[in-house]
Amino acid sequence: MVAALIGNTFVTVIKGFIALSTGSASMFAETVHSFADTLNQTLLLVGLKRSKKPEDHTHGYGYGIERFFWSLISACGILFIGAGVTIYHSVDSLLSGSNLYTFSFQSLIVLFFALLIESTTLFIAIKELKKNEKFSKKIFNAEADPITLAVVYEDSAAVIGVFVAFSAQLLMFFTKNSIYDSIGGIVVGFILGILAITLIVKNHKYIIGKSINEKTKEDIIEVLLEDPCIEKIVEFKSVAVDIGKYRIYTSVEWNGTPLYEEIYEAGDLREEFENIKNDFKEFTKLMFKTTDRIPRLVGAHIDKIEKNIVEKFPEILYVDIEIN
Repeated sequence: MVAALIGNTFVTVIKGFIALSTGSASMFAETVHSFADTLNQTLLLVGLKRSKKPEDHTHGYGYGIERFFWSLISACGILFIGAGVTIYHSVDSLLSGSNLYTFSFQSLIVLFFALLIESTTLFIAIKELKKNEKFSKKIFNAEADPITLAVVYEDSAAVIGVFVAFSAQLLMFFTKNSIYDSIGGIVVGFILGILAITLIVKNHKYIIGKSINEKTKEDIIEVLLEDPCIEKIVEFKSVAVDIGKYRIYTSVEWNGTPLYEEIYEAGDLREEFENIKNDFKEFTKLMFKTTDRIPRLVGAHIDKIEKNIVEKFPEILYVDIEIN
Protein backbone atom coordinates (compact mmCIF):
# COMPACT_ATOMS: atom_id res chain seq x y z
CA MET A 1 0.00 0.00 0.00
CA VAL A 2 2.72 2.49 0.99
CA ALA A 3 4.85 1.47 -2.01
CA ALA A 4 1.90 2.11 -4.34
CA LEU A 5 1.26 5.52 -2.77
CA ILE A 6 4.90 6.63 -3.10
CA GLY A 7 5.11 5.30 -6.65
CA ASN A 8 1.91 7.01 -7.79
CA THR A 9 2.90 10.31 -6.19
CA PHE A 10 6.15 10.35 -8.17
CA VAL A 11 4.45 9.26 -11.40
CA THR A 12 1.75 11.93 -11.02
CA VAL A 13 4.38 14.68 -10.83
CA ILE A 14 6.36 13.61 -13.89
CA LYS A 15 3.25 12.91 -15.98
CA GLY A 16 1.78 16.25 -14.99
CA PHE A 17 4.94 18.08 -16.06
CA ILE A 18 4.84 16.48 -19.52
CA ALA A 19 1.07 17.03 -19.85
CA LEU A 20 1.48 20.76 -19.16
CA SER A 21 4.46 21.17 -21.47
CA THR A 22 2.94 19.27 -24.42
CA GLY A 23 -0.82 19.77 -24.00
CA SER A 24 -1.34 16.09 -24.74
CA ALA A 25 -4.85 14.80 -23.91
CA SER A 26 -3.61 11.26 -23.31
CA MET A 27 -0.85 12.51 -21.00
CA PHE A 28 -3.40 14.67 -19.18
CA ALA A 29 -5.58 11.58 -18.82
CA GLU A 30 -2.67 9.63 -17.37
CA THR A 31 -1.86 12.50 -15.00
CA VAL A 32 -5.43 12.57 -13.70
CA HIS A 33 -5.34 8.76 -13.53
CA SER A 34 -2.22 8.76 -11.35
CA PHE A 35 -3.52 11.67 -9.25
CA ALA A 36 -6.78 9.77 -8.62
CA ASP A 37 -4.80 6.67 -7.65
CA THR A 38 -2.66 8.71 -5.24
CA LEU A 39 -5.68 10.35 -3.62
CA ASN A 40 -7.56 7.06 -3.41
CA GLN A 41 -4.66 5.13 -1.90
CA THR A 42 -4.41 7.84 0.76
CA LEU A 43 -8.09 7.20 1.57
CA LEU A 44 -7.45 3.45 1.63
CA LEU A 45 -4.66 3.93 4.16
CA VAL A 46 -7.05 5.94 6.33
CA GLY A 47 -9.61 3.14 6.10
CA LEU A 48 -7.03 0.47 6.89
CA LYS A 49 -5.84 2.33 9.99
CA ARG A 50 -9.36 3.04 11.28
CA SER A 51 -10.52 -0.55 10.69
CA LYS A 52 -7.92 -1.82 13.16
CA LYS A 53 -9.37 0.11 16.10
CA PRO A 54 -10.49 -2.29 18.86
CA GLU A 55 -14.15 -2.72 19.77
CA ASP A 56 -15.59 -0.29 22.32
CA HIS A 57 -18.91 0.60 23.94
CA THR A 58 -20.17 2.34 20.78
CA HIS A 59 -18.97 -0.31 18.32
CA GLY A 60 -19.30 -3.65 20.06
CA TYR A 61 -18.18 -5.59 16.99
CA GLY A 62 -15.20 -3.42 16.16
CA TYR A 63 -14.47 -1.04 13.27
CA GLY A 64 -13.72 -3.58 10.52
CA ILE A 65 -16.44 -2.15 8.25
CA GLU A 66 -14.47 1.13 8.10
CA ARG A 67 -12.18 -0.33 5.45
CA PHE A 68 -15.17 -1.06 3.18
CA PHE A 69 -16.54 2.47 3.62
CA TRP A 70 -13.25 4.16 2.73
CA SER A 71 -12.67 1.73 -0.12
CA LEU A 72 -16.11 2.68 -1.47
CA ILE A 73 -15.26 6.40 -1.18
CA SER A 74 -12.01 5.63 -3.01
CA ALA A 75 -13.91 3.90 -5.83
CA CYS A 76 -16.28 6.86 -6.17
CA GLY A 77 -13.24 9.13 -6.38
CA ILE A 78 -11.86 7.06 -9.25
CA LEU A 79 -15.21 7.27 -11.03
CA PHE A 80 -15.78 11.02 -10.71
CA ILE A 81 -12.25 12.44 -10.56
CA GLY A 82 -10.48 9.86 -12.69
CA ALA A 83 -13.02 8.76 -15.29
CA GLY A 84 -15.22 11.86 -15.31
CA VAL A 85 -12.54 14.54 -15.65
CA THR A 86 -10.44 12.47 -18.06
CA ILE A 87 -13.27 11.66 -20.47
CA TYR A 88 -14.62 15.23 -20.35
CA HIS A 89 -11.21 16.76 -21.15
CA SER A 90 -10.45 14.28 -23.92
CA VAL A 91 -13.87 14.62 -25.58
CA ASP A 92 -13.60 18.41 -25.35
CA SER A 93 -10.17 18.28 -27.01
CA LEU A 94 -11.50 15.96 -29.71
CA LEU A 95 -14.58 18.04 -30.53
CA SER A 96 -12.95 21.46 -30.29
CA GLY A 97 -9.85 20.45 -32.19
CA SER A 98 -7.76 22.24 -29.57
CA ASN A 99 -5.44 19.30 -29.13
CA LEU A 100 -2.75 20.33 -31.62
CA TYR A 101 0.02 17.92 -32.49
CA THR A 102 2.67 18.37 -29.81
CA PHE A 103 4.43 15.04 -29.85
CA SER A 104 7.50 14.83 -27.66
CA PHE A 105 9.88 11.96 -27.07
CA GLN A 106 9.85 13.05 -23.44
CA SER A 107 6.32 11.65 -23.24
CA LEU A 108 7.52 8.20 -24.30
CA ILE A 109 10.41 8.33 -21.81
CA VAL A 110 8.10 9.33 -18.95
CA LEU A 111 5.57 6.63 -19.91
CA PHE A 112 8.35 4.04 -19.99
CA PHE A 113 9.48 4.92 -16.47
CA ALA A 114 5.85 5.09 -15.33
CA LEU A 115 5.38 1.56 -16.69
CA LEU A 116 8.34 0.31 -14.66
CA ILE A 117 7.05 1.94 -11.45
CA GLU A 118 3.42 0.84 -11.93
CA SER A 119 4.51 -2.72 -12.77
CA THR A 120 6.64 -2.87 -9.62
CA THR A 121 3.83 -1.65 -7.33
CA LEU A 122 1.42 -4.05 -9.07
CA PHE A 123 3.77 -6.96 -8.38
CA ILE A 124 4.04 -5.96 -4.70
CA ALA A 125 0.23 -5.64 -4.39
CA ILE A 126 -0.42 -9.03 -6.02
CA LYS A 127 2.18 -10.63 -3.77
CA GLU A 128 0.42 -9.19 -0.70
CA LEU A 129 -2.98 -10.29 -1.98
CA LYS A 130 -2.06 -13.89 -2.75
CA LYS A 131 0.17 -14.29 0.32
CA ASN A 132 1.27 -17.94 0.30
CA GLU A 133 -1.21 -19.12 -2.33
CA LYS A 134 -0.37 -19.83 -5.94
CA PHE A 135 -1.36 -17.17 -8.43
CA SER A 136 -4.84 -17.94 -9.76
CA LYS A 137 -8.26 -16.37 -10.03
CA LYS A 138 -9.01 -17.73 -6.54
CA ILE A 139 -6.97 -14.94 -4.93
CA PHE A 140 -9.54 -12.47 -6.30
CA ASN A 141 -12.42 -14.27 -4.59
CA ALA A 142 -15.18 -12.79 -2.43
CA GLU A 143 -13.01 -12.95 0.71
CA ALA A 144 -10.16 -10.91 -0.78
CA ASP A 145 -9.27 -7.73 1.11
CA PRO A 146 -11.03 -4.92 -0.86
CA ILE A 147 -8.28 -2.46 0.05
CA THR A 148 -5.45 -4.63 -1.28
CA LEU A 149 -7.68 -5.67 -4.17
CA ALA A 150 -8.35 -2.00 -4.95
CA VAL A 151 -4.60 -1.38 -5.17
CA VAL A 152 -4.18 -4.40 -7.46
CA TYR A 153 -7.00 -3.23 -9.73
CA GLU A 154 -5.78 0.37 -9.73
CA ASP A 155 -2.22 -0.63 -10.58
CA SER A 156 -3.49 -3.05 -13.25
CA ALA A 157 -5.55 -0.25 -14.77
CA ALA A 158 -2.51 2.03 -14.51
CA VAL A 159 -0.34 -0.41 -16.46
CA ILE A 160 -3.02 -0.77 -19.15
CA GLY A 161 -3.46 3.00 -19.20
CA VAL A 162 0.25 3.53 -19.78
CA PHE A 163 0.15 1.12 -22.72
CA VAL A 164 -2.85 3.00 -24.16
CA ALA A 165 -1.15 6.38 -23.76
CA PHE A 166 2.09 5.00 -25.21
CA SER A 167 0.20 3.65 -28.22
CA ALA A 168 -1.60 6.97 -28.67
CA GLN A 169 1.72 8.83 -28.65
CA LEU A 170 3.21 6.46 -31.23
CA LEU A 171 0.17 6.83 -33.52
CA MET A 172 0.49 10.61 -33.23
CA PHE A 173 4.14 10.35 -34.23
CA PHE A 174 3.56 8.14 -37.27
CA THR A 175 0.32 9.74 -38.55
CA LYS A 176 0.95 13.34 -37.49
CA ASN A 177 -2.70 13.35 -36.36
CA SER A 178 -3.58 14.46 -32.82
CA ILE A 179 -6.97 12.70 -32.88
CA TYR A 180 -5.30 9.55 -31.55
CA ASP A 181 -4.12 11.48 -28.51
CA SER A 182 -7.70 12.42 -27.61
CA ILE A 183 -8.96 8.90 -28.31
CA GLY A 184 -6.24 7.53 -26.02
CA GLY A 185 -7.45 9.84 -23.25
CA ILE A 186 -11.05 8.65 -23.70
CA VAL A 187 -9.98 5.00 -23.55
CA VAL A 188 -8.04 5.66 -20.32
CA GLY A 189 -11.15 7.33 -18.89
CA PHE A 190 -13.33 4.31 -19.70
CA ILE A 191 -10.75 1.99 -18.11
CA LEU A 192 -11.01 4.04 -14.92
CA GLY A 193 -14.81 3.93 -15.10
CA ILE A 194 -14.87 0.13 -15.35
CA LEU A 195 -12.38 -0.11 -12.47
CA ALA A 196 -14.48 2.18 -10.27
CA ILE A 197 -17.75 0.32 -10.90
CA THR A 198 -16.05 -3.02 -10.14
CA LEU A 199 -14.79 -1.73 -6.78
CA ILE A 200 -18.10 -0.06 -5.91
CA VAL A 201 -20.00 -3.31 -6.47
CA LYS A 202 -17.53 -5.29 -4.35
CA ASN A 203 -17.59 -2.90 -1.39
CA HIS A 204 -21.35 -2.44 -1.61
CA LYS A 205 -21.80 -6.12 -0.67
CA TYR A 206 -19.87 -5.65 2.57
CA ILE A 207 -21.48 -2.37 3.56
CA ILE A 208 -25.06 -3.65 3.24
CA GLY A 209 -24.15 -6.82 5.16
CA LYS A 210 -22.31 -9.63 3.39
CA SER A 211 -23.22 -13.13 4.59
CA ILE A 212 -20.90 -16.07 5.09
CA ASN A 213 -20.70 -18.51 2.18
CA GLU A 214 -23.33 -21.24 1.99
CA LYS A 215 -20.91 -24.16 2.52
CA THR A 216 -19.56 -22.73 5.80
CA LYS A 217 -23.11 -21.93 6.92
CA GLU A 218 -24.15 -25.55 6.38
CA ASP A 219 -21.08 -26.80 8.26
CA ILE A 220 -21.84 -24.53 11.23
CA ILE A 221 -25.47 -25.67 11.34
CA GLU A 222 -24.32 -29.28 11.26
CA VAL A 223 -22.02 -28.70 14.26
CA LEU A 224 -24.84 -26.95 16.14
CA LEU A 225 -27.26 -29.83 15.55
CA GLU A 226 -24.71 -32.31 16.88
CA ASP A 227 -25.29 -30.86 20.36
CA PRO A 228 -27.98 -32.88 22.20
CA CYS A 229 -29.60 -29.71 23.59
CA ILE A 230 -30.32 -28.26 20.14
CA GLU A 231 -33.28 -29.93 18.42
CA LYS A 232 -33.77 -27.52 15.52
CA ILE A 233 -32.27 -24.40 13.95
CA VAL A 234 -35.12 -21.92 13.62
CA GLU A 235 -33.14 -19.02 12.18
CA PHE A 236 -29.55 -18.44 11.07
CA LYS A 237 -28.00 -15.11 10.08
CA SER A 238 -24.46 -13.97 9.45
CA VAL A 239 -22.76 -10.68 8.59
CA ALA A 240 -19.18 -9.67 7.85
CA VAL A 241 -17.48 -7.56 10.51
CA ASP A 242 -14.09 -7.49 8.76
CA ILE A 243 -12.23 -9.22 5.94
CA GLY A 244 -13.09 -12.93 6.15
CA LYS A 245 -14.46 -12.41 9.69
CA TYR A 246 -18.11 -12.85 10.60
CA ARG A 247 -20.69 -12.55 13.32
CA ILE A 248 -23.44 -15.17 13.39
CA TYR A 249 -26.83 -15.18 15.07
CA THR A 250 -29.02 -18.24 15.42
CA SER A 251 -32.25 -19.04 17.27
CA VAL A 252 -32.78 -22.67 18.23
CA GLU A 253 -35.37 -25.05 19.59
CA TRP A 254 -33.91 -26.13 22.94
CA ASN A 255 -34.09 -29.51 24.65
CA GLY A 256 -33.20 -29.22 28.34
CA THR A 257 -33.36 -32.96 29.12
CA PRO A 258 -29.60 -33.56 28.69
CA LEU A 259 -28.90 -30.85 31.29
CA TYR A 260 -31.34 -32.44 33.75
CA GLU A 261 -29.58 -35.72 33.18
CA GLU A 262 -26.26 -34.09 34.06
CA ILE A 263 -27.72 -32.94 37.38
CA TYR A 264 -29.19 -36.37 38.05
CA GLU A 265 -25.99 -38.24 37.19
CA ALA A 266 -24.02 -35.93 39.49
CA GLY A 267 -26.06 -37.36 42.33
CA ASP A 268 -26.72 -34.00 43.98
CA LEU A 269 -30.50 -34.10 43.63
CA ARG A 270 -30.84 -37.66 44.95
CA GLU A 271 -28.77 -36.87 48.01
CA GLU A 272 -30.68 -33.66 48.73
CA PHE A 273 -34.03 -35.36 48.16
CA GLU A 274 -33.18 -38.17 50.57
CA ASN A 275 -32.49 -35.57 53.25
CA ILE A 276 -35.83 -33.76 52.89
CA LYS A 277 -38.22 -36.26 51.27
CA ASN A 278 -40.54 -36.28 54.29
CA ASP A 279 -40.67 -32.50 54.56
CA PHE A 280 -42.82 -30.94 51.79
CA LYS A 281 -41.71 -27.41 52.66
CA GLU A 282 -38.07 -28.31 52.28
CA PHE A 283 -38.92 -30.21 49.10
CA THR A 284 -40.49 -27.03 47.69
CA LYS A 285 -37.34 -25.09 48.54
CA LEU A 286 -35.30 -27.72 46.68
CA MET A 287 -37.50 -27.29 43.59
CA PHE A 288 -37.01 -23.52 43.66
CA LYS A 289 -33.27 -24.00 44.10
CA THR A 290 -33.16 -26.41 41.16
CA THR A 291 -35.22 -24.03 39.01
CA ASP A 292 -32.78 -21.24 39.81
CA ARG A 293 -29.90 -23.48 38.77
CA ILE A 294 -31.35 -24.23 35.32
CA PRO A 295 -30.75 -20.81 33.64
CA ARG A 296 -27.13 -20.92 34.79
CA LEU A 297 -26.71 -24.40 33.36
CA VAL A 298 -28.31 -23.31 30.09
CA GLY A 299 -26.12 -20.18 29.93
CA ALA A 300 -22.95 -22.16 30.64
CA HIS A 301 -23.88 -24.72 27.98
CA ILE A 302 -24.57 -22.01 25.38
CA ASP A 303 -21.16 -20.47 26.17
CA LYS A 304 -19.64 -23.90 25.59
CA ILE A 305 -21.40 -24.23 22.21
CA GLU A 306 -20.31 -20.74 21.14
CA LYS A 307 -16.70 -21.44 22.11
CA ASN A 308 -16.80 -24.68 20.13
CA ILE A 309 -18.02 -22.83 17.01
CA VAL A 310 -15.30 -20.17 17.27
CA GLU A 311 -12.61 -22.85 17.69
CA LYS A 312 -13.80 -24.93 14.72
CA PHE A 313 -14.41 -21.95 12.42
CA PRO A 314 -11.64 -19.32 12.75
CA GLU A 315 -13.56 -16.93 10.49
CA ILE A 316 -16.28 -16.61 13.14
CA LEU A 317 -15.49 -13.89 15.69
CA TYR A 318 -18.86 -13.55 17.40
CA VAL A 319 -21.65 -16.07 18.07
CA ASP A 320 -25.09 -15.19 19.42
CA ILE A 321 -27.41 -18.11 20.25
CA GLU A 322 -30.99 -17.42 21.29
CA ILE A 323 -33.43 -20.04 22.60
CA ASN A 324 -36.66 -19.81 20.69
